[in-house]
Amino acid sequence: MMASYDIAMQLDVKVPMRDGVRLSADIYRPRAAPPVPAVLIRTPYSNNTDGLIEQGRRLAAAGYACVIQDCRGRWDSDGEFYPFREAEDGYDTQEWVGRQPWCNGKLGTVGASYLGMVQWTAAPLRNSHLACMAPRVMSPDFHGGVAYPGGAFQLGVMLTWGMRTNARTGQSIDYHNWTEAFHSLPVIALDEAAGREVGFWKDWVRHPVFDDYWRGLADPEPYAEIAAPAYVMGGWYDLFVNDTFRAFTGMRRHGRATEARRSRLIVGPWAHPLSASARVGEVDFGPQSLWDLDAEEQRWLDYWLKGEANGVADEPPLKLFIMGAGEWRDEWEWPLTRTEWRTAYLDSGGGANTLRGDGRLAFAAPASDAADHFTYDPRYPVQTVGGNNCCSPEIVPWGPYDQRGVEMRPDVLCYTSQPLAEDLEVTGPIELVLHAATDGRDTDWTAKLVDVAPSGYAMNLCDGIIRARYRQGMTATALLEPGAVYEYRIEVGVTGNLFRAGHRIRLEVSSSNFPRFDRNPNTGKEFGVDRELRTAHQTVYHGPGHPSHLRLPVIPPRPST
Repeated sequence: MMASYDIAMQLDVKVPMRDGVRLSADIYRPRAAPPVPAVLIRTPYSNNTDGLIEQGRRLAAAGYACVIQDCRGRWDSDGEFYPFREAEDGYDTQEWVGRQPWCNGKLGTVGASYLGMVQWTAAPLRNSHLACMAPRVMSPDFHGGVAYPGGAFQLGVMLTWGMRTNARTGQSIDYHNWTEAFHSLPVIALDEAAGREVGFWKDWVRHPVFDDYWRGLADPEPYAEIAAPAYVMGGWYDLFVNDTFRAFTGMRRHGRATEARRSRLIVGPWAHPLSASARVGEVDFGPQSLWDLDAEEQRWLDYWLKGEANGVADEPPLKLFIMGAGEWRDEWEWPLTRTEWRTAYLDSGGGANTLRGDGRLAFAAPASDAADHFTYDPRYPVQTVGGNNCCSPEIVPWGPYDQRGVEMRPDVLCYTSQPLAEDLEVTGPIELVLHAATDGRDTDWTAKLVDVAPSGYAMNLCDGIIRARYRQGMTATALLEPGAVYEYRIEVGVTGNLFRAGHRIRLEVSSSNFPRFDRNPNTGKEFGVDRELRTAHQTVYHGPGHPSHLRLPVIPPRPST
């Protein structure tokens, strides 16, 4: 039976950083106990919240010293807050905790979202006390994973989150007219249009390419420098799910120590709060979709910090919930080694516009070349309806929703398969190879994978975007030759979904997904400083000469025993 300890509390303990700035920490630890392992949580959202107090007391009762710290410049901590600059403060705090008389010298880190980010930034510095970590729903890549995925500015999260964190304490954002704010131009002044001037907003907008600004914040692929093992946690509908899988594979393949290469990952049918409800968006995945992540995290801490032989590090390292099947499955690697990569080709008679068009998605290559056309007017962008969003679902919804309203727009091309004769599982990363042209110097291309039920209900699974000027990479701009056909490789995202017999696979192609992403003005001018919007005339090619196709990771059924 697990021992339970009386709890001692120390509030607003000032922890000195290397530059003399003092950060505030609340400490919960077992009373009258020998030195114990510690768990560190660092937050910009106040360490004096009910959830964190409860977590601190729970960990202390389980025999840990739990240190919950306000990040620099936030709440009771001194200094100035600047997003993502957390590595040195994280290291210094780990060092301070590890040397306290109530700590036995071993510590782990836990937390979700920004509380996961602070773990990824500090871990590569390899503090000698850090024995394990458990980052939830966060990417270590702040440029490509947070601000500019595919080169497009992730407007919804950057603005709403930035407005919440631009002062010392939390800020209410409920009173804003968000529709008006998101449409305001120029983008660099959008913070002011929403009611506040945010210094780091200007910095984000001034640095659309991956440059020294982003390099100075963090290494987007730090895995070879991390020695501590990580239990990564994510959701199919979380904003950071693509990089959640990249982090898992990065740690398993390149972790600096053997322990790091024993990292784990769990992914369920969840949005950013993870296993908070069986209902995500407008879909109920059933009670079996829930998982006790706190208990799973506790097993991880007990194994690495207390040496308990609970087997958590010896189990299959990957646990996935397969939507459509409604079941959990253990796996050993990502992508799955038994994946059968299948090519689904785009085809039409030239009228793929809307779900009522003639767009087709087939595993056989089309015999002749054809093209589809649509007009993209950034004044009337395609609306974001669910998907991998964060962190204000009341402003920009997240999760699965019926996409038929979106698919009735003439600027959305729909390529749909025939009803499936048998079940087909698609689990893994999905890529669209698109051959397309526009009449301007720059534009965006979007892609969305959809599961269409026999009733017609069209459930979004994952989506992606590419900004044409960054088709060759995110370190330099390459504008287009108007009318020229280019090949684009779009990271549509990751999913784990069983398309049931009778269902159809649909791909949506368009040029906007707003306000999740900012609108490309189609001018080719410098990002963020101009008010001009230009209508673009878009052409998507397919057929033998321009084989636009979707690359699907199909998982064959396991033989019955």
